[in-house]
Amino acid sequence: MQFLVLTRRKMDLFPAEAWTPDLLANESQRVRELYVEGIVRNIWRRKDMPGSAILFEAATEDEVRAAMASLPLAKLGMLEIAALTELEPYPGFGPR
Repeated sequence: MQFLVLTRRKMDLFPAEAWTPDLLANESQRVRELYVEGIVRNIWRRKDMPGSAILFEAATEDEVRAAMASLPLAKLGMLEIAALTELEPYPGFGPR
C-alpha cells in the first residue's frame, strides 16, 4: 500500500541554531536509508512551509509511523506529521 505523509518542521519552537548542518545531514542520511530499504518511494520539499511530502510503500500505517519516528528530527521533537493518509488508485484511469 502507498501512504502520503505531509510533515512540518517546528521552526517556531526551536531557534535557528538548533537546525545545524550536521543534524540536517543526519536527517538526509536516514531518508536515504529508508529509500534503500524500499519504504520511502519519493520525497519532496514543501513550498508552503518548512517540511516535506513523502510517499511511502508499506503494509500498514504503523510501519509508516515507525519509519517517521526513526528520523532524527522526529526523535528530537522538531518534526510533526501534519497529515498521513493511505492512497488508493484513481478510478478515472480504469476501464469504463
